[in-house]
Amino acid sequence: MSEGKFFIATEKEIIDGKASDVYFSRTLNLVMPEKKIVVAEITSSVIEQWINFTGLEEVTNLLEGRNIDVWAIPEGTLMATRDSLGRSIPFIVMKGNYSEIMELETSILGFICQSSGISTEATKVYMACHPKPYVSFGIRRMHPGISPMIDRAAYIGGAAGVSGILGAEAIGIEPSGTMPHSVALLMGEERAWEYIANNFPAGTRTLLIDTFGDEKFKAIEAAEKFPQIDFIRIDTPSSRRGNFPQIIREIRWELDIRGFSKIKIMVSGGLKKEQIQELKDAGVDSFGVGTSIASARSIDFAMDIVEIDGRPITKRGKLSGMKNVYRCDKCSFTTIGLFNEKQVCKDHGEMTPLLKQIIHKGKRTSPKLNAGKIRERSIKMAMELMNQFKE
Repeated sequence: MSEGKFFIATEKEIIDGKASDVYFSRTLNLVMPEKKIVVAEITSSVIEQWINFTGLEEVTNLLEGRNIDVWAIPEGTLMATRDSLGRSIPFIVMKGNYSEIMELETSILGFICQSSGISTEATKVYMACHPKPYVSFGIRRMHPGISPMIDRAAYIGGAAGVSGILGAEAIGIEPSGTMPHSVALLMGEERAWEYIANNFPAGTRTLLIDTFGDEKFKAIEAAEKFPQIDFIRIDTPSSRRGNFPQIIREIRWELDIRGFSKIKIMVSGGLKKEQIQELKDAGVDSFGVGTSIASARSIDFAMDIVEIDGRPITKRGKLSGMKNVYRCDKCSFTTIGLFNEKQVCKDHGEMTPLLKQIIHKGKRTSPKLNAGKIRERSIKMAMELMNQFKE
């Protein structure tokens, strides 16, 4: 490991295969002379009704320049980990000399396992919040070296904004933030409120109102002194919350009867998706969600050889042969099948292959998409899922 102040692998170390499990490098010399052309596919060992598949851009950057071909489900796609017949879906398929792939397996899986876990939870939070927005506040709970990845995955999954400076830069948006309790402590609450109310741009004037006093009375005080603000934010510790939805109802009532119905309520602090509906019903207009997204359970992906020199072969528990994923555009029936064989839905005819080539002989074949475009795909599919749930 290169010398440095932090325990973070450098880009070069990852590309060189040093951020990998040792058994790959120890066996590399055994397989290199063989020059075997393999097909390796990545599937998930867990059964999920749907996940939000992300992390592919980093995988593409890692594999670009190696003499291999790569196909993948597009990043930001919501889909099940099994086809309609219960068989594992390949999310990535790679073809080339195994020596070009094996030492990168650990990093490839790491990129997609953690990012997909964060994006999946972010989409679940999006569904819970809809149509209210939420901002991802979670990077303070995780290693700072991966904060841009966390923010990007959360944004693709549905967050309307992110708090991280580097994350927002990677996404191409302005970072989102309000005011910390420390500003009220250092400046005095009213001075801090005054500065934000008079200097922040419209739409971002958010006053934190629970540093010193009761939330209801502080909300009234902030609104009466600074009626131009956009939000009041409540970040009360759980030990002080009591009946949190009822506190929100009180605040909303007191603001409304005093003519401050345009001032919205934002809440944050250890929120989980299970709490959101009740808070939304109570009158919350925006959410700050952090730890539950940033520390989301990783999606368990695995990489397996399924073909060697054109011969289908794999280990126990897996399906051999180079495969694609096919979906009926009309009824959404999904199935796997051999890569170049057409699949037909019995009710609607020919099905659409979902794996798209992203690398051909080491060269990228698909354009880079910014996070906003990928997020659009996620949101569109999330809305389709929500409509199905309603039906």
